[in-house]
Amino acid sequence: MASSQDAWYLSLLGLAENFRTSNPPNIKSCIQCLQAVFYFKPPARVEARTHLQLGNILLTHTKNTDLARYHLEQAWGLSQNINTFDDVKFEAASMIGELDHPNLSMPILRRAIELSQHNVYWHCRLIFQLAQMHASARDFIAANGLLDIGIDYAQLNNASYTRVLFLLSRCMLLLIDKKFNEVHPLLNAAGRCVDTWEGSIYQKEYLKVFFLVLQVCHYLMAGQVKSVKPCLKQLQQSIQTIMSPQWPTDDAVAGTNIGDMFIWMPKEHLYVLVYLVTVMHSMQAGYMEKAQKYTDKALTHIEKLKSVDNKPILSVFQLMLLEHIVMCRLVMGNKSVALTEIAQACQLCRKQTRLLQGHGPQLHTLLGLYAMSMNCMEAAEAQFIATLRTTTERELCTFANLNLAIVYLRTKRDQDLNELLDRIKPESLPPHSHSLKAAAYYVQGLQAFFGARYNEAKRYLRETLKMANSEDLNRLTSCSLVLLGHIFLSLLNERESMNMVTPAMQLASKIPDVHVQLWATAILKDLHHKNGSGSHENEAFQMHCTFSQTLLKDHFQSSQMPEHSLINWTDGQIPALPCSTPPSTSRAIL
Repeated sequence: MASSQDAWYLSLLGLAENFRTSNPPNIKSCIQCLQAVFYFKPPARVEARTHLQLGNILLTHTKNTDLARYHLEQAWGLSQNINTFDDVKFEAASMIGELDHPNLSMPILRRAIELSQHNVYWHCRLIFQLAQMHASARDFIAANGLLDIGIDYAQLNNASYTRVLFLLSRCMLLLIDKKFNEVHPLLNAAGRCVDTWEGSIYQKEYLKVFFLVLQVCHYLMAGQVKSVKPCLKQLQQSIQTIMSPQWPTDDAVAGTNIGDMFIWMPKEHLYVLVYLVTVMHSMQAGYMEKAQKYTDKALTHIEKLKSVDNKPILSVFQLMLLEHIVMCRLVMGNKSVALTEIAQACQLCRKQTRLLQGHGPQLHTLLGLYAMSMNCMEAAEAQFIATLRTTTERELCTFANLNLAIVYLRTKRDQDLNELLDRIKPESLPPHSHSLKAAAYYVQGLQAFFGARYNEAKRYLRETLKMANSEDLNRLTSCSLVLLGHIFLSLLNERESMNMVTPAMQLASKIPDVHVQLWATAILKDLHHKNGSGSHENEAFQMHCTFSQTLLKDHFQSSQMPEHSLINWTDGQIPALPCSTPPSTSRAIL
């Protein structure tokens, strides 16, 4: 009888595999065959492995996560009583960890880490996984503690490559947690490990890319746009090497040492990530057209990857690219394209609630910037207040407060502005916030200008210019120059005004920043009128009219779009919007 039962469940397992691998796969029949195996009371090993297979297939091909979890928990429970059954035991624990139920999965992962100390591969993999879960819950202390354990364990077990991965992962967490004083020495130590690496050249290049991404992000988070250039150039060269046809597969890079069989992320994802940090740099430096070009390429690559395997990280990259390119569009005066892309970002977050939890404050900030550009000041204020309500991230709060200050300046709400000033004083900002500190001096200069305190305004703006020039913050430079030009015009110092406005106009054309160009041409028109230069005055007037008409046309187009109603969303679920054809990311409004 036993042999007959063996034949039945073995046949069912074979049939299930046949259904799974057929073209196209017959997943329903595969699941039915696997479920039928349990009727024949197979040995514990077969039963545990079948539960694992079912959990895996249900997770991959269906939305029935509760049933998948049941089977994975059965596989985990059964396998603990079976000796030398590591793969099933630890894979079941790892897959349970991938389900979005941290309270249930974290204890199982901790137990699996305890049980796996003899298995280098699984012990390291499970530590990485649990550390990532803690990091996602913003429990950085627990995540860092686990990565520290991983560093020591990898060193004891001669997994040198994985040790550097743990070290770089710690640097990444400290960056995310804005622990800049702690990350600096650790990043230097990781850099020395990469430089002196004597193992596989492929592993060295992967570690180098990981290290350079962190270094570039470190500089960009501090607003050090000029200082980052050498690192960014090295990173771009490294990714070209990794993406070359001669480069081996990711599996080959991981090597043969069982403890070193890890990569930070697949090379196709690394490729998108390098585009993303390049876009971040271009936007901060004020190279809007370059940011546009790289965003276009990155989004095209993401769509290609999503059509093959829609990994969650791809949506995060897509969302971050949209967040940056929207700010570029607004600077360039392309509000309608910016609005369409804000709507795309909102719809991404509507589909994936975890994205909304992490990026909701950024969406409110973008909507606030868009509302400001449309002169919808009440909506802009509501959006920036929503940002402040939904985040504790200091840099984002400072950015929202700086823009809120401009809203109060433009609407002559002096009392509200005075209550806000303590939060945006340059001297009260962290020393690493270079670009935000420069922007804070600009806002103080703007406030002094609105109050006709011109000498005070000049003092603040010169501080902005000094900081902006030291790190190639071109947009802040052009804004400061044109405001200084306006101040000198108000002081009837036409020569000095011309000395400010001319480079402001040249820089704004290069960015291109339509709003600064509009402002600069208005000042130039007045200067040429005072100097009695009719032809130059007419030329400046014509340019001013062109910029004005472009902005007005785009303003009207944006106000008529259904997506414009998003400026009223400040809480709860993102409202659904009618589907509209997204514009090309490289299209400009003429």
